[in-house]
Amino acid sequence: MADPDNTAASRDVQDQVAVGGAPAPVLDDAPARLRYRSDAPDDGPLVSLADFLASSNAGAVRLDPADDARALLPHLSRLRLVEVSFPRFRDGRGYSSARILREHGYVGELRAAGDINEDQMLFLRRIGFDSFVPDRALDTGVIERALARYPHVYMKSSDGLKPAWALRHG
Repeated sequence: MADPDNTAASRDVQDQVAVGGAPAPVLDDAPARLRYRSDAPDDGPLVSLADFLASSNAGAVRLDPADDARALLPHLSRLRLVEVSFPRFRDGRGYSSARILREHGYVGELRAAGDINEDQMLFLRRIGFDSFVPDRALDTGVIERALARYPHVYMKSSDGLKPAWALRHG
């Protein structure tokens, strides 16, 4: 049933509430681009997976959450950029897409775009994302502290870091 008053009860505001008195994030009309690559960014046109597979010669593809990243596997060598869409904070399908691409040898730019925030950055980096276009401006100081916070990891991932158990037991 629609709520004509548009009250909080009718909206999903779980991800929009500041935690523990934290200041509200600064919003910016132009999303900040964060990049952890040394090569030049690819600013060419992005095409959807469906358009790419329908005989496109594009070098940049956008994957939406419902897209199957495995469809790109035969084409990885010609892709310069794969942008993975995160339309909602709680939609984690993009992590699976990144893992599939990196585990199959994709070395091009892997960009996360959409509703991402600072506390996801460590996990996004570990799974293989190396550039970011968030919907809102992010605090790069918070991101750098988050990325440097843990000197050891507990699980294998695409980043090649050895888990603590492997360091202990060889």
